[in-house]
Amino acid sequence: MIKKIVLAYSGGLDTSVAIKWLKETYGAEIIAFCADLGQGEDLGAVREKALKTGASKAYVEDLREEFVSEYIFPMLRANAVYEGSYLLGTSIARPLIAKRQIEIAEKEGAEAVAHGATGKGNDQVRFELTYYALKPDVKVIAPWREWPFKSRQSLIEYSERHGIPVAATKEKPYSTDRNLFHISYEGGILEDPWAEPPQDMYTMMTPPEKAPDKPLYIEITYERGDAVAVDGKALGPSDLLSKLNSLAGANGIGRADIVENRYVGMKSRGVYETPGGSVLHVAHRAVESLTLDRETLHLRDSLIPRYAELVYYGYWMSPEREAIQHMVDEMQRDVSGTVRLKLYKGTCLVAGRKSERSLYHPELATFEEEGVYDQRDAEGFIKLNALRLRVRKLLRNPHVSS
Repeated sequence: MIKKIVLAYSGGLDTSVAIKWLKETYGAEIIAFCADLGQGEDLGAVREKALKTGASKAYVEDLREEFVSEYIFPMLRANAVYEGSYLLGTSIARPLIAKRQIEIAEKEGAEAVAHGATGKGNDQVRFELTYYALKPDVKVIAPWREWPFKSRQSLIEYSERHGIPVAATKEKPYSTDRNLFHISYEGGILEDPWAEPPQDMYTMMTPPEKAPDKPLYIEITYERGDAVAVDGKALGPSDLLSKLNSLAGANGIGRADIVENRYVGMKSRGVYETPGGSVLHVAHRAVESLTLDRETLHLRDSLIPRYAELVYYGYWMSPEREAIQHMVDEMQRDVSGTVRLKLYKGTCLVAGRKSERSLYHPELATFEEEGVYDQRDAEGFIKLNALRLRVRKLLRNPHVSS
């Protein structure tokens, strides 16, 4: 028998309905847990709403610093991008929420944990893989896979009948998920991949058409693969990301409109704003261009699709993700330096980069006269690398003179 359930609670439509439905269905005590990951909401009001909706207790915890330093920054060190476009803002938040949820369940003596992810999406996988990795015997309840509601519209109607206040409406039925790294929009009017999103939907960034006419130059300093300062001012991880969100967002940077392949097998359309994260990807690449050896850089880049898949699919706690992370972090030891960026109407361009750990030497790269590199050496280098190509041609056409 289940006596206590810890619910990952956001205060949104799905989890607001879930409190009442779980209480009625299981007859259990519902403990709500809301993680402050920088979603920009009045979380005191979220806590009160959880209690008024039927939760016996509500945890609201500030996890922003841990979120950026222990989840976002390691992911940025790996330059993780899913399918070439998605910067994984929702994906990377789920393992931290699930980890803390399990810790609360153990503290409260709860037999079960629950989440508001749908049975069609990726989040159910991300939550539950983390639950089981940390507490193999936990009971997991996923209301979307059990309750009779078949759509968010039916949830809206249920909430109206029972006096549960929700932000979603029949006029704006799309779903949002925001944290310090990004905001996502999906569902409802966005399900038509041909339809352009409404301009009044965006939250974190100014439309590029309305961004300032004058470019903004900023400098970001890196140490061992992590950004540590903006314009020479040292900042902690969450403050630094917040600063870049403001600067990049004001200049229209960070929008992505993607049709992605979900882990469960279907395609879905998602619209994202990741202003600070977009800038950090560009800046990190620029520092790496100076400080990483060619083969090291290429090896790391070959791991990006796999690492990004592991984050997207929900395997943050897996041994393979941890193994790749150890390798990536070892590669980042010399990734230190400063990048100057030009932010202008939705674009982020590298305007300069420097590093005391730089492998770039002007005397080698110059087209002018120098005495270090003997250009005649290139002939033997080319012939040796062409040997297999020449042999292949000779084998296919033995009449060709060698």
